[in-house]
Amino acid sequence: MSLGPGLPADLASPRTAGPTTDGVPTPTVAPGTDSGKDQDRRHGRSPSQIAWDRLKTDKVAITCFSIVVFFVLVAVFAPLLVKLEGEELNQYHSDLISAQNTYPIIGANSEHWFGVEPRTGRDLFAVWAYGARPSLVIGFVAATLSTILGITLGLLGGYLGGKVDKVIGWVIDLLLSVPLLLVVLAVVPVIQQRFITAGGFLTAEEKSGIRFYVIIGILVFFGWIGLARLIRGEVLSLREREFVQAAKVVGVPTRHILFKEILPNLVGPIIVSASIAVPAYITLEATLSFLGAGLVEPTASWGRTVSNAQNTYARYPLFLWPPVISIALLVLALSLLGEAIRDAFDPNTRR
Repeated sequence: MSLGPGLPADLASPRTAGPTTDGVPTPTVAPGTDSGKDQDRRHGRSPSQIAWDRLKTDKVAITCFSIVVFFVLVAVFAPLLVKLEGEELNQYHSDLISAQNTYPIIGANSEHWFGVEPRTGRDLFAVWAYGARPSLVIGFVAATLSTILGITLGLLGGYLGGKVDKVIGWVIDLLLSVPLLLVVLAVVPVIQQRFITAGGFLTAEEKSGIRFYVIIGILVFFGWIGLARLIRGEVLSLREREFVQAAKVVGVPTRHILFKEILPNLVGPIIVSASIAVPAYITLEATLSFLGAGLVEPTASWGRTVSNAQNTYARYPLFLWPPVISIALLVLALSLLGEAIRDAFDPNTRR
């Protein structure tokens, strides 16, 4: 049958004019184009599924994720690892310390994988393994809670507008004017003193526990600001879209519109923000412990280990380098993983 002069030329292109089987044309694909199978694979897939497919083929993301999993496993199985070494966290070996200069008389060996701590003789591998716990717990818990708070306030401010948006915006501007580090340095001792006044003498474990929860609370209190502003801006655009207006017309409840219609379109920015917040909080926890406003003995902490080792690293580098390398490697892996997630959710980027 003749195609006729009035039809476009692409109807007769090799894409639809392939060999026939029993009289039925078999489609062929022009060179350099996607196959029908690839098109079917992409058809109907959500942005999250497409991003996941891109992440699975990203070597940088896989490597960084493996590093993060390694440190998480170290933190979770710290007691088992230390027991495997044959040590305990607060087991001291005064016989391994020189009586003249308080430095260890041995280095790393089969019994003490990272050596022992100057002055006390405490096993440094146990300090390192247990020190991963507060950093990871504070980082992930604070990031999770601040993300939930930022999402909620950002959705309410952007969708409801009016006085609600003005109040939330005023709170954001107020908190942005407050220096976070100075607040932590000032608030932690004050709250600790309050507990001492109310309950009398506090043990070292109780002091460290108070500081642990205070640090998380302060990070959550200040950490939601950036995400809330981002969510608010996105919601201001989405609330004018046709599917939201249609939901309003048919009488869909506000909560359903926020969490079922608008929120699924914000998964990408939320995941990216959370993945960037975790390394920032881990770094801040280490910084606070280094400055003396973080966790205290007997709770192990990488930041406090670095603080204790700053005067001895020249003669005994084993005391300093394990926590320093661990902090740097973990923060770098989380940061690169956050960038990979951002690129995976952005259709305009290619790694």
